[in-house]
Amino acid sequence: MFPESSSGYSYEDCQATADWLLSQTAVRPLVGIVCGSGLGGLADALKDQVVFNYRDIPNFPQSTVHGHAGRLVFGTLKGRPCVCMQGRFHLYEGYPIQKITLPMWIFKLLGVETVILTNAAGGLNQDFKVGDIMIIKDHLNMPGFAGNNPLAGPNDERFGVRFPCMSDAYDRELQQLALDVGSELGYSDFLREGVYCVLGGPSFETIAECRMLHKLGADAVGMSTVHEVIVARHCGMRVFALSLITNKAVMDYDSEEKANHEEVLQTGKQRAEQLERLVSTLITRIEHNNNFA
Repeated sequence: MFPESSSGYSYEDCQATADWLLSQTAVRPLVGIVCGSGLGGLADALKDQVVFNYRDIPNFPQSTVHGHAGRLVFGTLKGRPCVCMQGRFHLYEGYPIQKITLPMWIFKLLGVETVILTNAAGGLNQDFKVGDIMIIKDHLNMPGFAGNNPLAGPNDERFGVRFPCMSDAYDRELQQLALDVGSELGYSDFLREGVYCVLGGPSFETIAECRMLHKLGADAVGMSTVHEVIVARHCGMRVFALSLITNKAVMDYDSEEKANHEEVLQTGKQRAEQLERLVSTLITRIEHNNNFA
């Protein structure tokens, strides 16, 4: 038996899960998509769907959050083979960080080359408006500062190196492609770029915390995505990520505003269609090593 990889699951466990999935579907996905709160509609756009509930997949965690469906959907988007997670896992659900990121290792073993992640986030940048879509160009990993990193523990070289580089975590070519696609679609008014900061949650940020994060250079704050990005980069997949700004972080003690999850889901509904169009158009433009036949 090999030592467990840093995923808390051995390479063999991940391989067994990937093999089980591949035996149930003819789709061989090159793009893996992770849908954030209220943004699961991306998966519904897939054609020729093969759908698995998380609870039926060997070794797979379950999603416990309202607005996260808990299904893995295989299919094609304008002819491109994709796999889509409707519902992700978060630290605040009580999962060990390796369990949250397990799907990234499985994506890799399914043959995925590019991962696209979406999330709902609070806007710290004072120029951002509710409903803006932010292309993530970099991140601040607060749990990582405290030693909570999905790669902690023994490293399995079959996935990647012990000390992966993160200065190029977010693929610059894909960022540019998304800006180009956005301007073609007429989305330039609400398409932004910025730095995403991850916190553990589930409590929303205090005013002092928002002020601090803003001073540190964060444009948006949320409770997901970064852990998956680290693992996806560790095992050599390209990464593109988007935040939907669903609320403005409260920065002022005189403000009557309060963050709430319902507001997050509501904004998701309003902007989701455009976000889905942006992502699906982007997917049709991505070139992969083994170009689509």
